Amino acid sequence: MIIDSTQIRPTAESFFSNEKKKDSGFSSRTELTEAEEKEVRELKKIDQEVKTHEQAHLAAAGDLARGGASYTYTTGPDGGRYATAGEVDIDISPVKGDPKETIRKMQKVRRAALAPVDPSPQDRSVAATAAREIAKAQAELNSQAGKSDEDTKSKLAAYTNEYTESIFSKAI
Repeated sequence: MIIDSTQIRPTAESFFSNEKKKDSGFSSRTELTEAEEKEVRELKKIDQEVKTHEQAHLAAAGDLARGGASYTYTTGPDGGRYATAGEVDIDISPVKGDPKETIRKMQKVRRAALAPVDPSPQDRSVAATAAREIAKAQAELNSQAGKSDEDTKSKLAAYTNEYTESIFSKAI
């Protein structure tokens, strides 16, 4: 004898539709007061601003970002979770032994720190740190260029002395 299983057990769809009918007289969710609705609207606005802000950092940081953004959440009166603070971890270490690469990297760090429309005081602090590292690296490059100039001058002086001696020695 073949038995159709739909005749023995109700389908999941029919089970849940019966449950919905049983619950239709209740609302498990209480209505929010006007003040709570205002708070939820404000939390939603802050959530969007925080996420946009951190995404701007991520987009500008590129490969310097260490992972994604992390957020601090607040639970609203509706039970929803809303981002109210965030951060992006960015590698801000100078490139040892390579001032040109340090300058390139710190320029990118600075752009990433100032990428949001309204940078925070922490963002501005990171940008200032990057600017200081750029200045240090530039000073190192200038120092290296000075050494190169000195090396060039001493080689030129040695060549000039050698040349001068060779001319005068031939003349005598």
